[in-house]
Amino acid sequence: MKIARAEVIHLRQEQAYGARSDGGESFGVENVCLVRLETDDGIVGWADVETQPSIARAVMDAPAQFAFSGLRHVVLGRDPFEVDALWDDMYLASIYYGRRGVAIQVMSGIVNACFDLVGRATGQPLSLLLGGRRRERVRAYASTLFRDTPVQMESAVRGYLAQGFTAIKFGWGIFRDDLGRDVELVAAARDAAGPDAELMVDAGWMKPGITVRSTIELARRLEPYRITWLEDCLHPEDYGGYTTLCRESPIPIAAGEQEATVWGFERLLDTGIGYVQPDLSRCGGLSVARQIASMAAAREIQVVPHAWLTDLLTATSLHFDAWLPHAAYLEFNTSQGPLARELFADPIRLVDGHLDVPTAPGIGAEPDADAVERYRVP
Repeated sequence: MKIARAEVIHLRQEQAYGARSDGGESFGVENVCLVRLETDDGIVGWADVETQPSIARAVMDAPAQFAFSGLRHVVLGRDPFEVDALWDDMYLASIYYGRRGVAIQVMSGIVNACFDLVGRATGQPLSLLLGGRRRERVRAYASTLFRDTPVQMESAVRGYLAQGFTAIKFGWGIFRDDLGRDVELVAAARDAAGPDAELMVDAGWMKPGITVRSTIELARRLEPYRITWLEDCLHPEDYGGYTTLCRESPIPIAAGEQEATVWGFERLLDTGIGYVQPDLSRCGGLSVARQIASMAAAREIQVVPHAWLTDLLTATSLHFDAWLPHAAYLEFNTSQGPLARELFADPIRLVDGHLDVPTAPGIGAEPDADAVERYRVP
């Protein structure tokens, strides 16, 4: 079995990403990047990638050139069963313009799509290919944006609890514009959630004035509200800052969605974070994620994949969680835009606060062909 076709597909919706002033659910990302691989005997494998699709297409389609090659030229004619060797070859072929960022992200999609191909070819679900299923379902947490007011926060929490979620994460939006308001928003969420539901805070780091000390102060102010973790709250390259934060924060720190490669994750894990969050569409794919899991286990750090994209990433992450020795949660994207809710004819659904691990061959999720064409950018 050889890979005969490799393409990046760009999907776009009209609704803009971001929090809504009326307190409603966000529409999610405006653009989605799909990787589609097809073998010489007609088997198709899929993956989604959280990246800039136009640039990803260029990474796939660029001409062949030593150390500057488009990844298609590395992939075509290769056996998808040899996925780890293929990872090494793609890394070397793109090393002068890659090493991190979009090149690794496209590589992630190719790797994950190879696993999908192998599963479909063998009739086995991805979790068995990884080494076995230790669980059949994973506890989900609702992943959403901060609302603008305490009243909107309370309403959102009650809505998620009514859907069956027992854990909720709020992030970004207006958070970190005003410390006093930040505390009010989290306090409102805790009041509505009651003592039993878990709350996580994705603090963000892209706003001016954010420092290690201001983040430590934020953590101290949020401590009374029993936050499970404070996430992604410093510049991703600030390993020294994370080391200080992890040492002084009263709340466990989570990070890793913007990290890539084994080398990057080794530095991040050594900062002392409590939760590591590899995004399987950005870290280097399943080939790298399995190594991250081993490094995290040696340091007794929990692995909770970042999975805020489509059902392809959710399903891939569910298989990964099924294989992990310990899997506390999986992120569930609650956004309501068409690329989040219309892309799959049989979408993944929450059942009693949990997500079932797919049992179909491969990843177990496939985009609806009509939806792909409806939102496809030529």
